[in-house]
Amino acid sequence: MLILSVWFLDLLPNKVERWVEPLVVIGVAFVVGRILSFLIKRYIKKSSQVLKVDPTNYSFIQHAVSLIVFIIATFFVFRTIPQLRTVGTTIFAGAGILAAIIGFASQEAFSNIISGIFLVIYKPFSVGDYIKLVSNGYSGVVEDINLRHTVIRSIENRRIVIPNSVISRESILNSNINDQRIHNHIDVTIQYQSDVELALRIMQEICEKQPQFIDLRSDDEKAVGKPAVAVQIVELGESGVKCRAAVWSANNESGGAMKARILLELKLKFDENKIRFAETQQNQRHD
Repeated sequence: MLILSVWFLDLLPNKVERWVEPLVVIGVAFVVGRILSFLIKRYIKKSSQVLKVDPTNYSFIQHAVSLIVFIIATFFVFRTIPQLRTVGTTIFAGAGILAAIIGFASQEAFSNIISGIFLVIYKPFSVGDYIKLVSNGYSGVVEDINLRHTVIRSIENRRIVIPNSVISRESILNSNINDQRIHNHIDVTIQYQSDVELALRIMQEICEKQPQFIDLRSDDEKAVGKPAVAVQIVELGESGVKCRAAVWSANNESGGAMKARILLELKLKFDENKIRFAETQQNQRHD
């Protein structure tokens, strides 16, 4: 007890100048922390509006930066006062070991957090975008982006939860970035005995009358008679003649509905005109 009292009395401001530098350091740390917190908060708010997520999900960043600034300031204060130097060295050494243990145990969690920050910064996709992961074929609408994972709503209305560290390494097909318009391919394969020219003409007529179809021709292209929908034979296969119609839609959702309607009308119209599908009908492809 006596030793503690002597140590405490030795810390008393016998010399005012001894406390000037630590107080200045603390004051500067407070100002710097507030400035950085304000700048980060403003950036998070702006990025959250773009990503359509709750900015409070990322508020930990500004608090973490302020904490780091004050930790550094505390370290300098302990190094400045000789009586606290030994105690400070012991405390920071123990804190460093503890931080290393926690960091090793939480490596995956921190990886997801850092990846989430990079998703906010570089914006490869936003909430509401229709994306497809090239490696595994998962696709759907991005429903949520938080610190740990990204949630994708599939076409079956199921949720695909992908850790940020995983999705940040993926090759992503984004149907909404920069331009939401979709170039839909309608592929059908008909028998060689069928009237191919009539089939192409029917495909073009049905596609052009769809309400979701958009005409992207320029005035010059319209003047020279370029068709609004390009229809052509793309393959002479073993089972039959593969025909394709290329139709533009405003976005992926309207394009899907349009394709379903086109296929139904093609089936009815082909049956009416005795145009037979090949025995091996290839799956429709959506580019």
